[in-house]
Order: sequence, then structure tokens, then C-alpha cells
Amino acid sequence: QVQLVESGGGLVQPGGSLRLSCAASGSIFSISYMGWYRQAPGKEREWVATITSGGYTNYADSVKGRFTISRDNAKNTVYLQMNSLKPEDTGVYYCYASPTSWGQGTQVTISS
Repeated sequence: QVQLVESGGGLVQPGGSLRLSCAASGSIFSISYMGWYRQAPGKEREWVATITSGGYTNYADSVKGRFTISRDNAKNTVYLQMNSLKPEDTGVYYCYASPTSWGQGTQVTISS
């Protein structure tokens, strides 16, 4: 069993930046990849980005070039650096770890 705890959400103006963190604990040896999903009000949860244990990254087209996913293996933590934020980036951001672990979510609101 893997436990995930997210942090770093908040309210920022359009064009601003935020960095989300996801700390993993428990059976971390079982994790082959981690990443982020988000869910906007009234919409389905959508995939944002993934990073594998080998450091390979992949992004949704909507965030490519603005978001960067990274990991610190020594701290068992994954980060999501979000730049040039837009109102449509608003939502609850969830961290996940393979095969089926999810965090509780952190709210990100982009508004002037």
C-alpha cells in the first residue's frame, strides 16, 4: 500500500506559477510511475502528466510547454511546476502512483 500526500495548491492570478508536491510513503518499491490528474468543476478527471521511475516524462497537450513534472527519489516526492497558468487550469489536482494509489487532492484556482 502506498500513501500519497499532496501540497502546494492555492489561488494565483493568470500568468502566475505554482509548484505542487506529492510525497509518497509505504510500499514505494512497488511504484513504477507517478503523475498528476486534475478535475475541474462539473468535468471529468483528466490526465495531466506522468513520470516513470527512469525519469521519462509525458504531458497532456493542454499543459505541454507550461508544466514540468520531476521527482526526487531521495525524498520519494514528485513535483509539478506549473507556469503561465490560465483560468482553465483551475481544479483539484490529484497525485497518483502505480498501480492504483491516489492522493486526497489539492485545490488550484487561477483567477484575477
